[in-house]
Amino acid sequence: MISNKIVIFATMFRIVPLFCSLLIFFCSISTGTIAADLDYTLAAPVVANRTIELKIDPSLEFDSITLQSGTNSVTVYSPLEENLINGPIFQKGSETVSIKTYTDGVARLEEVKPNVMPAWLSILPPLLAILFAIVFKEVISSLFIGILSGVFLHIHYMFPEKNLLSGFFLSITDYLIPSIADPDHISVIVFSLLIGGTVAVISRNGGMVGMVKHISRYAKTPRSAQMVSWVLGIVIFFDDYANTLVVGNTMRPVTDKLKVSREKLAYIVDATAAPVASVAFVTTWIGAQLGYIQDGIDTIDGLNASPYGVFIESLKYAFYPFFTLFFMWLLIRSKKDFGPMLKAERKSRKADHVSQKIIHNEEIQALDPDEHAPKRAFNAVIPILVLILGTMASLWITGFSESIWSDPEKGFWSKVSGIIGNADSYKSLLWSSTAALSVSILLSVSQRILKLHDTMTTVMKGFGFMLNAIIILCLAWTLSLLTDHLETAQFITSILHTLDANPLWFPAITFILAALVSFSTGSSWSTMAILYPMLLPAMWLVCMEQGFEHQLTLNLFFNVVSCVLAGSVLGDHCSPISDTTILSSLSTSCNHLSHVRTQMPYALTVGGISLFLGTIPAAFGISTWFLYPLGFFAIYLIIRIFGRLSE
Repeated sequence: MISNKIVIFATMFRIVPLFCSLLIFFCSISTGTIAADLDYTLAAPVVANRTIELKIDPSLEFDSITLQSGTNSVTVYSPLEENLINGPIFQKGSETVSIKTYTDGVARLEEVKPNVMPAWLSILPPLLAILFAIVFKEVISSLFIGILSGVFLHIHYMFPEKNLLSGFFLSITDYLIPSIADPDHISVIVFSLLIGGTVAVISRNGGMVGMVKHISRYAKTPRSAQMVSWVLGIVIFFDDYANTLVVGNTMRPVTDKLKVSREKLAYIVDATAAPVASVAFVTTWIGAQLGYIQDGIDTIDGLNASPYGVFIESLKYAFYPFFTLFFMWLLIRSKKDFGPMLKAERKSRKADHVSQKIIHNEEIQALDPDEHAPKRAFNAVIPILVLILGTMASLWITGFSESIWSDPEKGFWSKVSGIIGNADSYKSLLWSSTAALSVSILLSVSQRILKLHDTMTTVMKGFGFMLNAIIILCLAWTLSLLTDHLETAQFITSILHTLDANPLWFPAITFILAALVSFSTGSSWSTMAILYPMLLPAMWLVCMEQGFEHQLTLNLFFNVVSCVLAGSVLGDHCSPISDTTILSSLSTSCNHLSHVRTQMPYALTVGGISLFLGTIPAAFGISTWFLYPLGFFAIYLIIRIFGRLSE
């Protein structure tokens, strides 16, 4: 422990001077003036070869306004639809912007000398967030450093009259708070809290354990024990933490008795946690995913889609999660393994019994049922059904349109898809999660399993489970807002355009990048938080610039949405610092390094199949109806060729 602290301190000693140097660099750049008159303010930093955006004071009366930079000019006439002018492209080498206003035939000319921002600086905030996350293995402080650098840039190039160091405080009051105050963001936070409270209550009242024990009665052989663990991992789909902790702790005595290795159980637990939670319709992940996707959509012109509709459409490209579940099922079904897992399984089968030290953890103990609670499965099943069915009903209620439903040219599933895409997903999730939490509280109190005070204490603990994720969400939203203001997506687009990058390779690049970032940071959520707002608008703009058809662009967009998610889960599975990987080791009492060593070959195998037989061919137009069977067949061949009987 002491040596670890020394390493962290030494690392900080090297990195902090770097960050301070960046601050000095920002402060030393010469400032300029934004405008000579308060009637005009810049809506975004001025960048060479980028459109000038000017905000007009609503009280200003005018007939027309002409903006000119070098030989480029744009004229707009009153009235404006909004108090924002998309002016000309700021010509490289120009020093001023001319603003000519005509009011009742009288002209007024002003010369504005903007503080021109180098385009490459726009990518600095997310890059710093990634760099610090890799170095410190800590996400929250890394995101804040990225935000802080973005605030410094935004203040320096937009409001040079302000003290740059005031950005430390303005990052909270002027950037973080407005990001959180968005109604959709508030909805995500409340939903996350409600679902966390529901998971805690149905765990504490014994319902979760009762459901697991009811299913675990079918575990009589090593294969059936593994199959039951796999089924439970899918059944407890709504939260990856609950999945990991409940299934691991409950099935460990059963698998120990039947001589299944702790490594194999840890793999089953880990590989059904994030993959299932990431693709299920109603989970603790969905609120965050919708928030990240919404951030990407908000910066895209020409895309009119709900985040839930985008999520549903992207599922057909979620090759890694679905291939992982099939790969695991086939391993169990065939009684085969390969690599380090085969050695662990054979060693376990030959032993007299599986006996390892039981590892205790506060998060695991917090989900333990009350010692006097009866293990009744319906106490978990009923709230889960309320959550699922309530969400489906709410989506139908909020999205139903007679014009969609009565359209004779659409089939049944097209109508359903249209209604879901038209639905208010945030309202639906809030309604269903509120109902689920209320039902779980009512069941606990009415049966006298828990007193009302104990139940509400458990709810608050459930809220606490989600605190870390909510903080990451809030910081990610703020970073997304800043990257939008700094036009990071446009810079990435210009780089890809300069390299003449084919957008058809964008999903594959996204998948690999997401896996690397997730592996380095140990967090799927932080990876999605950083990459979604940065890559989605960039990909869309590249396709538009290269003249791609709208439908092809949409397909690539859905593929990229899925690749950020799938790559994040792959990196999470391989990372020794991932929270779910660590919890999988803890809940199964498996040696952590043994779990990582035995799981990584399996994760990389499925990741390779997903990339080369799923993501890349799908981007080039091959139907997923063909690719999924092809991937399943490839998995079958690999297990048949390399797999060996573990019993």
